[in-house]
Amino acid sequence: MPPFPVDAPPAAGVRTPWEGLPGRVRDAVAAILGAPVATATTQRGGFSPGVAARIGTADGRRAFVKAVSTEANPVSPGMHRTEARNTAALPDRVAAPQLLGSYDDGTWVALVFEDIVGHQPHVPWRADELGRVLRAVHDLATTLTPSPVDAPPVAVRLAEQFSGWQQLAASGDVHGLDPWAVRHVDRLAELSASWAAHAAGDTLTHGDLRADNILLTADDRVIFVDWPHASLAAPWFDLLTMLPCVRAQGGPAPEEVFTAHPLARRADPDGVTAVLAALAGYFVTHARQPPPPGLPTVRAFQHAQGVAALGWLRTRLAKRPARGLA
Repeated sequence: MPPFPVDAPPAAGVRTPWEGLPGRVRDAVAAILGAPVATATTQRGGFSPGVAARIGTADGRRAFVKAVSTEANPVSPGMHRTEARNTAALPDRVAAPQLLGSYDDGTWVALVFEDIVGHQPHVPWRADELGRVLRAVHDLATTLTPSPVDAPPVAVRLAEQFSGWQQLAASGDVHGLDPWAVRHVDRLAELSASWAAHAAGDTLTHGDLRADNILLTADDRVIFVDWPHASLAAPWFDLLTMLPCVRAQGGPAPEEVFTAHPLARRADPDGVTAVLAALAGYFVTHARQPPPPGLPTVRAFQHAQGVAALGWLRTRLAKRPARGLA
C-alpha cells in the first residue's frame, strides 16, 4: 500500500539532556535503580518537554527516565504525577512499561520505567505495522474492560476540551476556520453536544494513542507508553481518537479502518459521529492557541489532526446526513 502524504509535523518537545538535571534528581534516579548512572541517551519524539532518556547503570541495568520541572512547563509535572499513579496501578497483563520508581520534590518530577527495546511505528504508517497496532488496540480494550483502575470518566476529563464548537459558536470567532466548518459551526455545536453520553463506558482507555506513544518490539509485542490521560470510556474511544492522527501521518482513510475494526461493530453510528464531531472541535480550537512552553510543534500537529478529523466527519455525514449538515 503506497503511503499517503504526511501532513503532521514531527511530535517534538524541547528536550533537556540527562546532564541538565539537578544533581538531586540524578541521585534519586540512581537510588531507585541501585547504582550510579553511567550512560544516558536522549530520546527524540513525543510532546513531553524536559528529560526523556534511556539510561544505563554502572552495573548494567537499563531504564527509561522522563523528568520535567515547573519551569519547563507548569502543567507537565502534574501530568507526570498522574502518569505515575496510572501506570503503577495497571495490572501486569497490560501492554505497558513497568514503573520502577518516581521522584517528586514539588518542582521536579521524575519517572523511572523499565526500558522497552523497540521502535516507534514508521511514519508514514506502514500497512503491516498499522495492522499490528490495530490488533493490539483491540486486545488493550478487551484487557481493560471492565477497568481494573480507578480513573475519571471521559466526560469529566474532557468536558472543557470537547466543547470546542460550543465555544466557537458562542464567541463568533471563526476567523481562519475551514469554510465548511464556518458555515455549520452552530450545527456542529448541536451535533457534538451529546458526545459524553455516547462515549461513556467502563473500559480504561489510554486517551492519547499516537505513533510516538507506541513501541513495537522484535518479539511482536505492541507496548503502549505515556498514560497520564487514562479515563473510563467506551471500548472504541481509543480507536476513534487515534485514527485522525494515523491519517495525518500517512495512514489510510479513518472511516474504512474504523468500520472494519471489531471494537466498532457494536458502536451506535450516530453516537460515533457525535464523539467524532467533538474530537474535531477539540483539535480545531486548540490548534488556534499559542504553543505551550516547551512544545513548539503541538499546535501544527493538532491542526493536521483537525483537518483529518473534519474530513472523516464529512465522510460520515455524507452517508448519514445530520439535519443542516449534508
